[in-house]
Amino acid sequence: MENIHLAAEAEDDLYSGYNDYNPTFDSEELDNDIGFQQAVRTSHGRRPPMTAKFPGTAIGARPVGTSYGVESSQGGRLLKARSQMVSSMGRPMTGAVQDGAARPMTAVRAAGYSSTMARGSTFDPLGQSKGPAPALETKIEDSPEEKIKILEKKVNDLIEESCMAYSRGDQQLALERAKEAGRKERALVRQREQTGTSDHINLDLTYSVLFNLATQYANNDMYQEALNTYSVIVKNKMFSNAGRLKVNMANIYFKQKNYPKAIKFYRMALDQISNAHKEMRIKIMQNIGVVFIKMGQYSDAITSFEHIMSESPNIKSGFNLILCYYAIGDRDRMKKSFQKLISAPLGIDEEDKYIPANDDPKANMVIEAIKNDQLHQMERDRKALAEKYIMTSAKLIAPAIENSFAAGFDWCVDMVKSSQYVELANDLEINKAITYLRQRDFNQAVETLKTFEKKDSRVKSAAATNLSFLYFLERDFDQADRYADMAMSADRYNPAALINKGNTVFEKQDYEKAAEFYKEALRNDSSCTEGLYNLGLTYKKLGRLDEALDCFLKLHAILRNCPQVMFQLASLYEMLEDPHQAIDWLMQLISVTPTDPQVLAKLGELYDNEGDKSQAFQHYYESFRYFPSNIGVIEWLGAYYIDTQFCEKAIQYFERATLIQPTQVKWQLMVASCYRRSGNYQKALDTYKDIHRKFPENVECLRFLVRLCTDMGLKEVQEYATKLKKVEKMKEIREQRVKSGRESSARGRREGSAGSASHSEAKHSPVLEQARDSSHSGHGNSTRSERLSAKLRSLPGNNEPYEASAQRDIDASYVDPLGPQMERPKTAAKKRFEEDEFADEELGDDLLPE
Repeated sequence: MENIHLAAEAEDDLYSGYNDYNPTFDSEELDNDIGFQQAVRTSHGRRPPMTAKFPGTAIGARPVGTSYGVESSQGGRLLKARSQMVSSMGRPMTGAVQDGAARPMTAVRAAGYSSTMARGSTFDPLGQSKGPAPALETKIEDSPEEKIKILEKKVNDLIEESCMAYSRGDQQLALERAKEAGRKERALVRQREQTGTSDHINLDLTYSVLFNLATQYANNDMYQEALNTYSVIVKNKMFSNAGRLKVNMANIYFKQKNYPKAIKFYRMALDQISNAHKEMRIKIMQNIGVVFIKMGQYSDAITSFEHIMSESPNIKSGFNLILCYYAIGDRDRMKKSFQKLISAPLGIDEEDKYIPANDDPKANMVIEAIKNDQLHQMERDRKALAEKYIMTSAKLIAPAIENSFAAGFDWCVDMVKSSQYVELANDLEINKAITYLRQRDFNQAVETLKTFEKKDSRVKSAAATNLSFLYFLERDFDQADRYADMAMSADRYNPAALINKGNTVFEKQDYEKAAEFYKEALRNDSSCTEGLYNLGLTYKKLGRLDEALDCFLKLHAILRNCPQVMFQLASLYEMLEDPHQAIDWLMQLISVTPTDPQVLAKLGELYDNEGDKSQAFQHYYESFRYFPSNIGVIEWLGAYYIDTQFCEKAIQYFERATLIQPTQVKWQLMVASCYRRSGNYQKALDTYKDIHRKFPENVECLRFLVRLCTDMGLKEVQEYATKLKKVEKMKEIREQRVKSGRESSARGRREGSAGSASHSEAKHSPVLEQARDSSHSGHGNSTRSERLSAKLRSLPGNNEPYEASAQRDIDASYVDPLGPQMERPKTAAKKRFEEDEFADEELGDDLLPE
């Protein structure tokens, strides 16, 4: 009973401890055991085994007794000798060796193990002395089947690379990979034929290679090669459903404008597609209708689109149907088609699902997440496209379905109000007003827009913005300011309304306040290019050139090829005294608008200021070629030829100036002077005589006539000399009259001011009014006389040739006879930006489309 132990009553589990895991026996984690790995790498793990062959060791010298080491009465000496035997490993052997055989330890020996070791073997439980494990047996790749599999994998990889290259936009690389895949696939087929496994040809791989190759040919505009490749697929009966690829062939014929063949292949594809694929058949019929429209066969196109609208109506087919009926002028069918168009389903859900229905935060988070996902974006795009088609159709058929376009618009508005596009009714009303504007009926446009003053905020803001812009164009800045305020009050975040408000303030020369409105418009819409442009002009007016330059540089980053922005940048650099940058920007502008004469003239002026006469001449000449009526350019070219001693070439420019300004005598004098400089005195004399007949009191002409007649020994010299004396005498008398008139007018002004100071209570009497009128008229006459005397003083003296006068004198004496109301034509860039005008698109495309 002493050896019997009873289980404790407190122990609940009798088998506790059996499943305990001892990490010492975990051989799988030996690679991660730091101590074990260190032992293996050091000398402790590599030291030699302890054997009896080394007599100096303690283990080899110590006898270990066994059961045979006990003395007995029989053979005690032999057993004692055996007791001193040790094993070759330095430990006693488990069994005595008798007759060369080892005694088994147990009755059953484990399979594969021996109770004894070969003499001389080492203790190596981990098997490190055996070296690394032999390598795995390599797979034989020389077999035909393995080569075929490798080749198929290469073909698939090349197809994938071709598709990925096309998705990146590298069409040339995609075509090269597709061609290489075709070559590899043909080599694969030949190899299968050689090995006798042609029955196992992968038809899907062949189809994929050919289809990808044809697609890449078409993407690279190699249409004939694409058609040949598609024909190989279509003619092969082993490819199932290859007939629908005739749609692709028809698309290629359509791109080549071979419309009869396109229709033929579309119909062949339609015949080979079953009725189960309804959507595919609808799309093919839609393509057929489009091809008929391109061919001008509207009746056949109507047949296709009518079938589509009866089977599966959609927005695009409905719009094309309206276009066909508009082309043939069928008014009733246009109305019916418009009704079909607005009733066509869009295939999108209602917007109500994006409105939170309760206070559940999780549901609200889901709604916020799906508001801007790709599916919702696709729905918005589809709805925007449908609204665009409806608006375009209404504007197209409104003038045609009724006697007047106003009545047609009203009918379209009524139809839209009863459909799912109710919000488009107000936009149609605004388009009605815009149509009035295009017809120059401003009163009707204003009346139509004023009807929106009591509508909701969005429509009211849009109408008020248009009204403000209309009044701004009519120079009625008070009304423009009032409606701009109304638009801002209806929608403060409307950038167009803020820009119109800034424009009205700009016209009042309150540039700082105008800049604030433009900045607010940019804060509401950072892509508002009109606001950024007008802000740059405002800074330019304020003299803040660096800030203006920053605005236009930002605008140039948005509108890369806008000529107006480039011109403003060149103007600002010229004002900043950086002519090289100004020339660079004008050269960029010339690359965009190479036929703008004002820009070419400006380039010539800048090069002339820099002293580069050859470049200046080139650009002035190009400007004259595109616009031969610019007096400044004509004058510069004539002066250039005179400076370079080519007076004969200067004559044609001054003659053109004479045609433009026939009342200016200086151009005719310059023509005569060019004849005289070139040595053609007879032609010069005839020209001077002609000038004298037109302007008999011109002193300059008479002086040259006297000089030429004297040099040529003509008898008319006395006659012209007498006339010259008379004209000079008249000139002196006229100057005296001008001087006396100026003195009398000054005396009258002094007396009038003294009388008004002493008799201020009688300033409204008729006598004083009459005196005031006479004084004003006298002042006007004196001013005109001063101008005439200045012009006469600018002419050379008796002994000075006309050519000696400087070019600035010629410019100073020039007065445009047409007056300011007959302004010479200017380019869009010059008119719009040199005079600091605003952009025409302040309202944006949604309010005032082009």
